[in-house]
Amino acid sequence: MLHYIAFVMAINHIDEAGHLGRLIGSRVRQHRTGRGWTLDDLARRSGVSKRMLSSIEQGSANPSIATLLRISEALGAGLPGLVDADHPAAVRITRAGQAPVLWQGTRGGHATLVAGTEPPEVVELWDWTLGPGDSHHTKPHAAGTRELILVLDGHVQLHAGSEIDVLAPGDSAAFRGDVPHGYANPAGRENAGQAARFALTVLEPHVGG
Repeated sequence: MLHYIAFVMAINHIDEAGHLGRLIGSRVRQHRTGRGWTLDDLARRSGVSKRMLSSIEQGSANPSIATLLRISEALGAGLPGLVDADHPAAVRITRAGQAPVLWQGTRGGHATLVAGTEPPEVVELWDWTLGPGDSHHTKPHAAGTRELILVLDGHVQLHAGSEIDVLAPGDSAAFRGDVPHGYANPAGRENAGQAARFALTVLEPHVGG
């Protein structure tokens, strides 16, 4: 019975990932053609290969957060504009379990984009979980990007530029997102095998400006 439940959960995850991939591909193609750009144009502006862009538009790729950020910045769309379903109402509500998972760690971690705003001042709200030993590091985002982090469970090792700090539950930090940065849950440190969870807010100013 347990094996059957695990199998069903895996199938559901594959279906959800496939739907998200097709949604992202459709959004990228919509924004690209709306600007009158070819795949070559977008590749040159984003730094993402034409082959990868073609796979993304076809919904057959599994792009990283960094790749999606480069594409969204080039299109002036903002990351939420590529992954969020249409919300015609004034209030955008995303029910539990419905937000897109855009990163999965090798130790059980995952990152979910739970809410976001539209350009030109794009704000992203993330729910991150890092399994013991999980880490995620990224290159600098667009100039002026700022991030806020609030640790909910466990301990998070924050890397921002040349600075490294360990944050405990209830600790928060504000830091620049336009420098190399990342988050880690090092095995064998304060967490002692415990998963770490934190809320992350990202501000990307003047998107598409």
